[in-house]
Amino acid sequence: MTGAARAPWRPPAHARVLRVRDRLREVYGIPRMAPHGRPLDELVLTVLSQSTNDRNRDVAFLRLRERFASPGGPIDYAAMSAAPVAEIEEAIRPGGISKVKSARIKAILAAIESTARDEDEPLSLEWMRDAPVPESRAYLCALPGVGRKTAACVLLFSYALRDVPVDTHVSRVGMRLALLRSGAPFEEMHDQMLALTPPGEELELHVNLLRHGRRTCFARKPACGSCALARMCPSRALFG
Repeated sequence: MTGAARAPWRPPAHARVLRVRDRLREVYGIPRMAPHGRPLDELVLTVLSQSTNDRNRDVAFLRLRERFASPGGPIDYAAMSAAPVAEIEEAIRPGGISKVKSARIKAILAAIESTARDEDEPLSLEWMRDAPVPESRAYLCALPGVGRKTAACVLLFSYALRDVPVDTHVSRVGMRLALLRSGAPFEEMHDQMLALTPPGEELELHVNLLRHGRRTCFARKPACGSCALARMCPSRALFG
């Protein structure tokens, strides 16, 4: 890394955001992913994704389905909530740090039950489909161990609501492109990402920034020489 200095950060102009979006679109296309309408699945998946890869996450989730769902049916979250935490831990062991994740899942389900909005379905989050996003976000972030990224995943992928998850890849690429303020806390970065994302393009910008972080803009040695965004990236001079 060289000693080149960065200019002071300012929120990007709308035209610049669109140029970045368009270039990412040329490289990665426009992702197509219909909302799946299963917010509890998304919530548990996001917990399982912590500190592991997608394959291990998916294996852990599949084992939960095998343990707590009838063949071809959805997961019975009431049965999972009533099960001993050791049973959940055993099911999700392939996903890593299963002791921590099983306790977190159990605590989340208990918190949802205790604040149920529907006595007949105490573990339903379907009310979020039509609720104001800030209200749903605040509810999710009040659950044990749930932060802005997890809340955004639930709202975006379940119901295509206006929120943008900022994970390590999105934050890294966003800061290097100066779309996000370098060193900003994740709470601020979520607000910044939401402010700069054109309405209706939340999924596209999240997925394509994530893809770019995984395939080109690596944490330690970004492949600037082959980067499709190099000419518009103020951080390129920092890497030699």
